[in-house]
Amino acid sequence: MDDLDRQLITHLRHNGRRSVSDIALELGVSRATVRARIERMEERGDIVGYTVILRADAVSLPVRGLTLIEVEGRKADRVVEALAGFPEIGAVHTTNGRWDLVVEISAQSLSDLDAVLRRMRLIDGITTSETNLLLATPRSTRARL
Repeated sequence: MDDLDRQLITHLRHNGRRSVSDIALELGVSRATVRARIERMEERGDIVGYTVILRADAVSLPVRGLTLIEVEGRKADRVVEALAGFPEIGAVHTTNGRWDLVVEISAQSLSDLDAVLRRMRLIDGITTSETNLLLATPRSTRARL
């Protein structure tokens, strides 16, 4: 993958429905080049699909945080399943090291975040947690509206 492919992917990430002509014009290459490169990246498996992003998925709530969670014994699957029921949780990641899980949380206010954290602490199998507030996001590949 070269620089042109990376620029093309950036444009597709921001608007996957943008016309090949518009992208070609902005990148200063032909429509055939853009079309061929997209097809090649799809065939190689670099691009595996396209999706719809709902406003609720793209607009972050004002208070965001990462919660690091330590899980007791072999209860990770049960904890992950319980966390999946929280609408405030955008993602749950398994990891190695001191913490077993990293959870992305969004809330409307600090008191709402506190309520989510209190509910999380009631989940059987969570032994310890630590939450860090996200202050700013200078770079993200997430879609923008």
